[in-house]
Amino acid sequence: MSEEVSDTMPTAEKAAGKGAKKDPVRTVTRAVLILCAVLFVWYLIADRLTPYTDQARISTLTVPLTPRVSGFLSQVNVRLHSVVDVDSTLFVLDQRPLLLAIDTAEANLELATQSVGAGSATVKAAAARLGVAHAQLDRAQRNYNRTQQVRTENPGALSQADWDRTETALAQASERVASSEADLEKAKEQLGNAGPGNPQIRAAIAALEQAQLDLAFSTVHAPYRGVVESFNVDVGFYAQAGQPLATFISDRDVWIQANMRENNLARIKKGDPVEFILDAAPGKIFHGKVRSLGSGVDGGTSTNPGSLPKIQSRSGWLRDPQRMPVIIAIDEQEVANYRRAGGQADVIVYTGNNFLFNAIGKLNMRVRSVLSYVR
Repeated sequence: MSEEVSDTMPTAEKAAGKGAKKDPVRTVTRAVLILCAVLFVWYLIADRLTPYTDQARISTLTVPLTPRVSGFLSQVNVRLHSVVDVDSTLFVLDQRPLLLAIDTAEANLELATQSVGAGSATVKAAAARLGVAHAQLDRAQRNYNRTQQVRTENPGALSQADWDRTETALAQASERVASSEADLEKAKEQLGNAGPGNPQIRAAIAALEQAQLDLAFSTVHAPYRGVVESFNVDVGFYAQAGQPLATFISDRDVWIQANMRENNLARIKKGDPVEFILDAAPGKIFHGKVRSLGSGVDGGTSTNPGSLPKIQSRSGWLRDPQRMPVIIAIDEQEVANYRRAGGQADVIVYTGNNFLFNAIGKLNMRVRSVLSYVR
């Protein structure tokens, strides 16, 4: 009996050993569940500490190049995608009808003033100077408004010297208008009581000033340094007042609008560092900072100018959170070669000194920048 018991012991031990082996399916399942839990927790935390979005686009200031008078184009000095400097002459309308209008207005003024004395020549000269002064003031005022807008939206884009020159030019233009008005008033007074109050003289002066303004407006200048887009006209095209000839993309201010989910915004604040990649520059990492956060979006279908930004939300099994625009200021000059309006970007915001999550976010962006070669 003892020999039989001893013979069965190894067999029992082997059976117990086989039963004690770990099931590989359970091991793999447990590892996958743990990994999923870790990734889920990481996603929840990273989504707040280092929010990321691939719904971002480059935005710029765009200006329609619109003539203020109608006429046939006599000069076209640009082509599609031309890079131009501020105040460059882009289009010139045929000035012959406008010069004839000035001649006609001058003749009408002369006829009107012949009846009130020899002082009509002085009145005509003063009116001409006033018209030119008004044109110069109008141009100086528009340049001042543009400069003030750029200074408000991007304070670092202009130097103090540029701002001082703009203010001085506007003040000088205003003084020239005041001086020209004074000269005109003096000329009218010299004509006597019958002259200045004559309705025909006043109408002729107004017509002459309008004709001179129309001549000044027959040239379309570049409002800033930038690029001409949406351009398909040539010499002989009839330009109508108020109808754009082309679109001008300014390089005065370029930013990225990153559409972040609402639940990403809690920790984002102005000045937070940002990394972004551009589809136009695969493999490259660029840097910027948060300039501002949007305060609202249009939830309806309004497309009127001045309405709130409209951001399309993706629909699926679960409702996608509403997205809000976060404006990213671009710091690096290297981006200038890739700053195309409407270009797509991937953006990540670092909301604090979170070493682990910042490091993971940086690694994630670098992997995505490499993968952008094959997107």
